[in-house]
Amino acid sequence: MGRWLELIKKASRSPPRMVLARARVELKDWAGRFHEPRRASRLNRERLLENLGSPSIADLWQRLVNRPFAAQIPQVDQCRRMPAAWQERVLRQAEDALCHRVDLLGSGSVELGQRIDWLRDYKTGAQWAPAYFRAIDYNNPDRPSDVKFPWELSRMQWMIPLGQAYLLTGEDKYAATVRELLLDWDTANPYARTVNWACTMECALRILTWTWFFHVFQASRAWKDEEFRFRFLKMLYLHADFTVRHLEKSDINGNHYTADAAGLVFAGLFFGQGNDPVKWLNTGVDILEKELPKQVYADGVDYEASIPYHRLVAELFLFPAIYLQRHGRPVSGNYRERVVKMAFFSRAYTQPSGLAPVWGDADDARALPFGGQDLNDHRYLCNLAGLAFDNVALCRPEEASLGELFWWFGEAAVTSCREASIPKPASKGFAQGGFYIMQNERDHVIIDCGPVGLAGRGGHGHNDCLSFEAVLDRVKLITDCGAYVYTASYKDRNLFRSTAYHNTPQIDGQEINRFISPGHLWSLRYDAVPEVRKWEAGPGGDIFCGVHAGYRRLPEPLTPVRTIRLDHRRHVLSVKDEFQGSGRHSIRIPLHFAHGVRARSLEDDLIELQAQDRRFMLKWEDPQRWKLHISEGRVSPSYGRLTTAVRLCWEYEGEPGPAFTMEIGPSQ
Repeated sequence: MGRWLELIKKASRSPPRMVLARARVELKDWAGRFHEPRRASRLNRERLLENLGSPSIADLWQRLVNRPFAAQIPQVDQCRRMPAAWQERVLRQAEDALCHRVDLLGSGSVELGQRIDWLRDYKTGAQWAPAYFRAIDYNNPDRPSDVKFPWELSRMQWMIPLGQAYLLTGEDKYAATVRELLLDWDTANPYARTVNWACTMECALRILTWTWFFHVFQASRAWKDEEFRFRFLKMLYLHADFTVRHLEKSDINGNHYTADAAGLVFAGLFFGQGNDPVKWLNTGVDILEKELPKQVYADGVDYEASIPYHRLVAELFLFPAIYLQRHGRPVSGNYRERVVKMAFFSRAYTQPSGLAPVWGDADDARALPFGGQDLNDHRYLCNLAGLAFDNVALCRPEEASLGELFWWFGEAAVTSCREASIPKPASKGFAQGGFYIMQNERDHVIIDCGPVGLAGRGGHGHNDCLSFEAVLDRVKLITDCGAYVYTASYKDRNLFRSTAYHNTPQIDGQEINRFISPGHLWSLRYDAVPEVRKWEAGPGGDIFCGVHAGYRRLPEPLTPVRTIRLDHRRHVLSVKDEFQGSGRHSIRIPLHFAHGVRARSLEDDLIELQAQDRRFMLKWEDPQRWKLHISEGRVSPSYGRLTTAVRLCWEYEGEPGPAFTMEIGPSQ
């Protein structure tokens, strides 16, 4: 009943055509409760072979072996020429997988046990009983749990090192373990009958992993018997069939729909022959071609307003394109250009440390994670896009950016990128996406003055308009707080996407974009419409000035005007906040520091910052008017993980007056 009430509420806010479309989906799903589970039993060996045009499993297996895969599968001698650190990483992670030991979504090291419970959130112990997938309630605020754990577990990306270790050593124990876990998952997850079928994206991402497993283990001893081969191919076929019939399509689509399409392209190219694979392929390609210009602005920024999701979406558009090209099906010039621009944006937001800001939502999602680099190191995207689309200007030589490249394009590609030169960082504005990046070789400042995520719906975007992060003289000082968790805690979910958890002014305790309700975890009202008043980038310094309309809805409207300057020569950042309007208001200007930065008050208007054995000074004007509060804040460097950090907050109550100005720079 609760689900139907929620659907009625949503319908009252939706266009009539979307209500009708949703009604058709619900009726189809209602009927599916009766006929859906029978689809798996009807797909016997004879029907599978008939659908794929093969006389036998052995013939079908060999035909699939001969079809090129998206990623190159290296030989043993090539793997053994990998750097020693890469080999050690593969074997260490493979050993963890052999022992059923994982570290997922902030869980820390977890022993799954000899028999894995694929329907359990190991962080809380919560389980989801088998049931028709549409009837499973996995988004329940009254029960502390995180459905993302069984979903992430069932993506089986944590098992990829087993495949890499097999290619490195040739030892069949790795193939045998993957076989065992695949069969165990299939037994525990009857078709359309568990929580691991409740989100189509999860099925689609398993297709990517499983097709890679096939090409890695196809000749292993553990994968030789015909019964296993039939069961494995049936699992893959059913996943593609499920995906195409349960596409996560809406009037505004995001990464779920893109992942569905990517899975269909992989399944279609993997199987190749037969009416269904042709349909999967054509459907997936059509969706990707249409969605790319909708979801990614012309400047290359993903419209979900999240940098971690920008990385995921870039993979979801790039990897199918690589697979298509392997089969002699070039993608359009417009498609190539837009994905290349996504990679250039990735290069621009990368900080001097090589890591990306955790901006907006961050759930650690990847499409096919092959490398062992830091989770927040996105530099490999430049290499993959550069090699895929013959754009050498993107290639990067840093060792951490090359691991993924080896598994996709081989050792010759790694050698070519090692010879690439690193371009000098340059400040750049991404006007459509709303990100403005001030940078040089030692400083990096990223500013958000863009639309709220998902075309004004909220999505994976936060209340962060006019917020910023800052690296000065190679030291990360000011940070975004991250996302922390989703449904595991409604309270924390809403706190971490709130205005108070970002480095942007807050007026009268109000959100810059109003929450629709505490239960709408991916929805915001689009109040803070941004406007850039000035953007100039020069050799000596950069200047940004922006405003938003988030507080014009107040009884006595107020408009925050933020001006940020970076002095490239002195590595000094200055921030000026003005407030246009009248009436008495409570104004707060928070500033969140990176974990490990220490703050010590020296004078009423002066704070000493210490980080990485360096000293910086933060000075502000009018300390009598603006009262400073120093407290302990929270920062989430990745999903499910928390660290403490210094939080400063200046407060003022009264009529808007002179601007608030602060300046941060290295101690002389």
